[in-house]
Amino acid sequence: MATAQHYVWASGHFLLLVCSLRYFLAWVTFKSVSDWWYKASFLGAIISYAIVCHKSLGTPQPNMAYFRRAALDENVQYFLMAFFWWTSKPVALALLPYAIFSLFHALTFARTTLIPHFLGHGPPSSANGAPQPHPFAKRVQTWVKAKYDYAMRAVAYIELIVLGRVVLGAFLLQNSLLSPIIFAHFLRQRYYQSMFTRDALLDTSRRIDGITQKPGVPPVVGHVWTRVKDMVSRWGGTSLQSTDAPRRD
Repeated sequence: MATAQHYVWASGHFLLLVCSLRYFLAWVTFKSVSDWWYKASFLGAIISYAIVCHKSLGTPQPNMAYFRRAALDENVQYFLMAFFWWTSKPVALALLPYAIFSLFHALTFARTTLIPHFLGHGPPSSANGAPQPHPFAKRVQTWVKAKYDYAMRAVAYIELIVLGRVVLGAFLLQNSLLSPIIFAHFLRQRYYQSMFTRDALLDTSRRIDGITQKPGVPPVVGHVWTRVKDMVSRWGGTSLQSTDAPRRD
């Protein structure tokens, strides 16, 4: 049976989904929209991730062991990024990874909690067997399993695009200079914890290599790109430990 805390966690995801959908619809159609929808979306993320962080780490403790575990926990990382985006000037693309995560969590909550409550269960598979999940719940489960890896790959590429967006935004004064620094540190940790992020970064690097090596591209472009890769490799490989992080809840 779902607890009150579980309902609050799910409410955060549903809040994020509804408000981000409203914000994105206005954004992609070039219509004005209140920043309230953006802030409410990340407020939903903060609520959900705060509950997950508390469940996985317990009450915060004033010691290095707790802070070290928290620093290596991907839910804490997404919680802190959500808080940063919530307090910053809106970057629409930053909402998209959170919205994708929330879609899967909301569907899972609907399958395990809402559908059994409102639609009941399916017939048992045998005369004395236990009731089976409702057919609609089965379809939801099948869709989630089939699309999960695709969605996580999409999130990895979107997060790279977000980095490019905030770097460009810093030059154009559309976001703070702190945004690319903080998000780059976030992606640095993601690289060590997520195979999807590693694959996306390596694939992107190979694609840029191919572009810089095409005939007609000035050699200086390839030289600059090689220097950038060397700098990123040296920065990313310093004293960061890998960890088998739990799935985002």
